Amino acid sequence: MRRYAAVRMLLHERSTTAGAILGVVAIVFLVGQQLAIMFGLFTLMSAVVDNSGADIWVVSKNVENTASASNLPSRYVDRLAGLPEIEWAEPVVYSGAQLRLPNGTFQPVQIIGVTRPELHGGPWRFASGGNDVLLEYDGATVDKFDLEDLGEPEIGSIVEVNSRRIRIAGYTEGTRSFGAPLVFTNATKAREVTGLPADRCSNILVRLRPGADVSRALSVIEALLPKASALTSAELAGNTIIYNLTSTGIGSSFGLSTLVGILVGVVIITLTMYTNVLNRQRDFAVLRALGARRRDVFAIIVYQALTIGFIGLLIGFFLLAGFLFGVKGSRLPANLPLWLPPAHALLTFLLCFAGSALALRRALKIEPASAFR
Repeated sequence: MRRYAAVRMLLHERSTTAGAILGVVAIVFLVGQQLAIMFGLFTLMSAVVDNSGADIWVVSKNVENTASASNLPSRYVDRLAGLPEIEWAEPVVYSGAQLRLPNGTFQPVQIIGVTRPELHGGPWRFASGGNDVLLEYDGATVDKFDLEDLGEPEIGSIVEVNSRRIRIAGYTEGTRSFGAPLVFTNATKAREVTGLPADRCSNILVRLRPGADVSRALSVIEALLPKASALTSAELAGNTIIYNLTSTGIGSSFGLSTLVGILVGVVIITLTMYTNVLNRQRDFAVLRALGARRRDVFAIIVYQALTIGFIGLLIGFFLLAGFLFGVKGSRLPANLPLWLPPAHALLTFLLCFAGSALALRRALKIEPASAFR
């Protein structure tokens, strides 16, 4: 009976109900969109680490993010390879460089050199070609989304990076990072381009054997290499995200706008539900005059909040899914972790209840006689 009364009241005041639902839809979509872009940027910031295939990264002491230059002796690889916990250890070259465009200007790029023949830490998705193109001495890959920035180089074309020639041998897809475009090549060519000596590397990627204890492996590695630091991929990815947020200004600009958007959403949904209840005070007075108890009025308000929140979430998530599908494969980064939609839905329901609760006291205090004034 309470549910029936709640639905009938919602259908009776269609304009009020539609306005409340529209407010929930708008905020669900806009906040979800903002969060998707924010987490998409986080994904780009940690993309190289997340897709390296390594469990542990060995870096120079006090270097805790991929954006900082690192320099290690290559002989460390042989020391690590002898540990029983380690399945493989491979050096990688990671450095900034300048690619000359056809018009004579330069485009900053990030050179990543991986070790042949395994090529661990190399590109993780291809649009044309495969990892085998990096086996060639001067072979390199660029992402198809960066082609415009790089002067539209064709496969097989020769480009100049730091006054050295490399050949574009394949296109990657979605193999991007935050900042300058990624150029993957083999470690030998990367050392030639960046000027890194043959006996040095930027970082060392380590893959543990199945069942190996990560904490123990970190301790063993740092004891074996006291002048280096060992970080799990998750730690390095998190440090890299924090570094980019605090050093590039994106944390204060985009992060602030995201926070403001969420706060505005909180206020709008709360006020929308508050107004929705206040606009129905006469209806609640009629119910009280017909014998409804205070707890019946409370239950009706809760049912209305649930109904409006559910419909608003359904439409809002449908629009959000359309947005994510529309930007998939584009230059705009957008990503929603699996835990975020349920958390977003729960927060929306809580805000619907909060807004209704603010007006609940007034609704419960309504005198039945006020329906006849």
